[in-house]
Order: sequence, then C-alpha cells, then structure tokens
Amino acid sequence: MELGVYSFAETSPELSGTGVTAAQRLEHLLEEIELADQVGLDVFGVGEHHRPDYTVSAPAVVLAAAAARTRKIRLTSAVTVLSSDDPVRVFQDFATLDLISGGRAEIMVGRGSFIESFPLFGYDLQDYDELFSEKLQLLLELRGDVRVSWTGTHRAPLENLAVYPRPLQNPLPIWIAVGGTPQSVIRAGTLGLPMALAIIGGDPARFVPFVDLYRDSARKAGHDPDKLPVSINSHGFLADTAEEATEVAYPPYVEVMGRIGRERGWPPPTRRHFESERGPRGAMLLGTPEEVTEKILHQHELFGNRRFLIQFTVGPTPHDKVMRSIELFGTKVAPAVRKAIG
Repeated sequence: MELGVYSFAETSPELSGTGVTAAQRLEHLLEEIELADQVGLDVFGVGEHHRPDYTVSAPAVVLAAAAARTRKIRLTSAVTVLSSDDPVRVFQDFATLDLISGGRAEIMVGRGSFIESFPLFGYDLQDYDELFSEKLQLLLELRGDVRVSWTGTHRAPLENLAVYPRPLQNPLPIWIAVGGTPQSVIRAGTLGLPMALAIIGGDPARFVPFVDLYRDSARKAGHDPDKLPVSINSHGFLADTAEEATEVAYPPYVEVMGRIGRERGWPPPTRRHFESERGPRGAMLLGTPEEVTEKILHQHELFGNRRFLIQFTVGPTPHDKVMRSIELFGTKVAPAVRKAIG
C-alpha cells in the first residue's frame, strides 16, 4: 500500500491575528514534503483553495518547488478544482511538473468543497456539475493525444490544436476525488479512473457501499476493477503518546470545524464528538503509531484500498509537531503497515 500526506497549508493570520505568515507557511510546507520524502513515504498532496485561511491557490507551483527538493515521493494536487480551471492549463502545469520531478506528478481532480473559485474565475455556481463533467472530458482528451479537436459549452473549442509539453508518464495519472456522492463514484468507475475517497467523519464502514459501487460501475463499463486503485483520505495526527496527539490536534480541529460550521450552519464541534471520531469506530486516525497503524489496517480490510493519505494539519498546527508526526508516520507506521499487508 502507498502511504502519504496531504495538506492545504492552513494558516489564519487574517482571521485571528495570530499564526505564521503565508511565506513562512509555504516554507514549512516544503520542509514537510522534503521530510516525507526522506522518511520513505510514497505520496504528498497539496490542495487548492482561494481563501485567507489556506495558503495554496496554485498547487502545481508549490509541487514544482517541492520536486526540486525531493527524490522519490510522488507529488499530487489534493485537489485541483477543475470546475473553475482551464483543463489545457491544468494539463500543461502538471506535465511540466512531471518533467521537473522526473515522472512523479499526479493530478487529483475534484469539484471542490468551497465555492470561492467560481466567482473569482467568472463561473456560475449553478453550472457546478456540468462544468466538472465537461472539463474532465477535455482533460482526458488532452492526456490521450497531442492534437485535440474538442467542442463544449463553457470553453472555446479546440480545432486540431497541439498541447505541449508532454509529460514523461504516459498516461499522466489522473485521480477523481469524491466525498461520498453516488454520482461522483459512478463517474469515476465508468471512466476507469482511480478514485480518492475522503472519509472525514463517522464510521468508515458506512463508505463500503460507495467503494463497491465504484468497482461495480467500472466492471459494467468494461474496466477491470482490480486494476483501479482506491485511496482513502482522512484526518489524523501522530505523536509519541495519545495524550500529546490529542493535546496538539484538538485546538486547531475545533477552531477550523467551528469556523466552517458557522459558514454552513453546522452545530459547533464538541470534545465528545472529537473523542468519538478518534475512537475505534471513528474516521480520525489520531494517537500513537500503533493506534494509527491499527486503524489503517482496519480500513484496508474494509476497502482493499491501495493508497492511504492523512491530513495532519486540519487547522494551523505547530510546525515542529507536524514534522514529528510525519517522521513517525514514515518510520513507524509505514513499515508496520507494509509488513502486515505484504
């Protein structure tokens, strides 16, 4: 199984008056990616956001900087908000990243969990799903051929135009990120694309039907589901003791979930909910290396997933604690998981 980390480069100085600057957070992020490579992790993902509480709006730029400081780790967006982006530019950016990194680039596309990018780039939120479907089709055509002829509704047509540069990998890996919407799961399976499933709350077992639906959809479309990897992406944190992991992770978790909850009308997070999520049947992988290893193996039994990515920084988290978490993940958890799975 591939094991990795993903981050949104969380920081909130504009909101709270405290925390690191955007420049400091990006330097910390690059150090985190570099360490993940050094301790033998397989993947690092960086998300795209257009808000004051997240630093990265251009994942390919950040990942290109990381490519120059790493040797083996795969570098992916997590996610690229394709609905409000230009597929030609997305392909060119990640093809360039693939060349710089020596064939380590991936694209994880999704519709996004926030809406700021739609008015920013001149799109109507009512076209949310249609934009994603159309642009994904174009991105796949760009990946498949140097010259493309294509016509859609939301972008100017392409008439036998060549798109360069071409990546080292053929094909350049494209994953679809889903949050548990059946239509998104079916789309990923029907297209025969790898699926990244975000599980950030509740009992992971309730998501088993979605993975079954994905594989069934792939089979019906003529794809071999055994050749299509599934990634599980979840929140978590590692420390030398469970008490320390909780002490570090709880304050930023409550701050972020409370702030986003107020935007969306959710009830405020509670300590009881947090403890439930980090418990045996919760989605959060938080605690000692042994506790996190056990949960990863449990999820592998449920899903048969070939990749697991963990988000250590749900909110702004002390950099030294994040680095220790990455170190433990690479040196303790990853070897134990790989040994158990074989």
